[in-house]
Amino acid sequence: MAQTGSQAQGAKPAGMSDAEWSARIDLAAAHRLADMFGWTNLVYNHITLRVPGESNCFLLKPNDELFNEVTASSLVKLDLDGKVQDGSRSVNVAGFNIHTAVLAARPEINCSIHVHTKAGMAISALDVAVLPLTQGSMRFYNRIAYHDYYGISDKDAERAQIAADIGSMKAMILRNHGLLTCAPGIGEAMMSMKYLIDSCEVQLAVQASGAPLRLPPPDICELAAKQWDNHDKRGNVAEWAALMRMADAFDPTFRR
Repeated sequence: MAQTGSQAQGAKPAGMSDAEWSARIDLAAAHRLADMFGWTNLVYNHITLRVPGESNCFLLKPNDELFNEVTASSLVKLDLDGKVQDGSRSVNVAGFNIHTAVLAARPEINCSIHVHTKAGMAISALDVAVLPLTQGSMRFYNRIAYHDYYGISDKDAERAQIAADIGSMKAMILRNHGLLTCAPGIGEAMMSMKYLIDSCEVQLAVQASGAPLRLPPPDICELAAKQWDNHDKRGNVAEWAALMRMADAFDPTFRR
């Protein structure tokens, strides 16, 4: 018989705040969901979440864990300078650089997601922008950044360029590399990534058809983008609650 979320709940470590433990559960769930959605690339790619009440600290998965192995207790707590705050497990240097570039430059951002889906990598390798082809892709109209490729992101110097390129945006195409989304909350970051991946897949399919593209007028695209902005101000609470139910129904061991 499958365990319920409460039955699979792990014990909160002594001395850890309730807020941090809750954030760990959310972040572990996000990894399991990303695995379910096919957003994974072996032990690579990362989702990070700032520790509530500790603006200089965030959570990142260990370097050697697959997304479907991540649990609340396995996540590594680091500060923005890279000092591990708990345990001794190592993290991916490129992942650290990409995410800290965003978290350090954007105090209002608490969650960032970076993935290498095939459609995302394909769009990143084309000299094109993400086009407003569907209602979902309208959310990125004039609201997505682009970052050129400088090799594997394992050099500290690239952090400043990532921060400069993303600016005030919440989504970015890393050229010849992959996708990144960020937001104040984990629900918005996850939903933004879902729509960005969908947008890349649809764009590749539409352009491969060879048929003429039908793009709405710029004023309609901007209207739709603003409607998405207003929607996201609610924090995607309902969507995240639904995703948590999905994660619990599939395998609640992420709560350990």
